[in-house]
Amino acid sequence: MVSARTATAAVGVLASLAVSVVLWQVFDVALFFLAVPFVPFLFRSRDDRPSVRECPACGFRTRDAGFDYCPRDGTELERD
Repeated sequence: MVSARTATAAVGVLASLAVSVVLWQVFDVALFFLAVPFVPFLFRSRDDRPSVRECPACGFRTRDAGFDYCPRDGTELERD
């Protein structure tokens, strides 16, 4: 299944290429640089994100490194 981030980046690339083709036809100038901002989103790996940590008592989950203990019950968070 394609993630929402990848789908959004793909639509952005296609839209920017479509705009580039239209501008090329109208002004006779190739403006393919409009797609460049979306390239990092397409090739970004999931490893860049911090791991999920979960409270074994209540199920609280977070990726925020600022949480060492569950804010609900004070139990130390475990890594997935």
